[in-house]
Amino acid sequence: MHEVLHPENWKTPSGYANGIAASGRTIFVGGQIGWNGDQVFESDDFVDQVEMVLRNILAVLHEADAGPEHLVRLTWYITDKREYLSRLRDVGAVYRTVFGKNFPAMAMVQVADLIEDRAKVEIEATAVIPV
Repeated sequence: MHEVLHPENWKTPSGYANGIAASGRTIFVGGQIGWNGDQVFESDDFVDQVEMVLRNILAVLHEADAGPEHLVRLTWYITDKREYLSRLRDVGAVYRTVFGKNFPAMAMVQVADLIEDRAKVEIEATAVIPV
């Protein structure tokens, strides 16, 4: 598996890891947005889109016989940090429903726009399958 890297004198992060050490087969998941496999948005709700993004990442991971336990990094791009912060509890619940208690290293960036006008969130993922 992988090793969570956490400096001993640092406060424990909530919902992410400061660092991960891993070795094995690396899976890179391109930025996923909140549409379905037919590239159709089913909702404009932020949390619904987060759930679809996470399920899309999971679908790509499954193609490599990987799951959320293999995630080592997520990079989130959101269009509205206020909406994210106001819905944080709902986002956390959806995250745990889809990925369980697997918390890789993460970064989040607010962007002016995403390529698809209806997209509110895009997430890139990196996973490592031990060999």
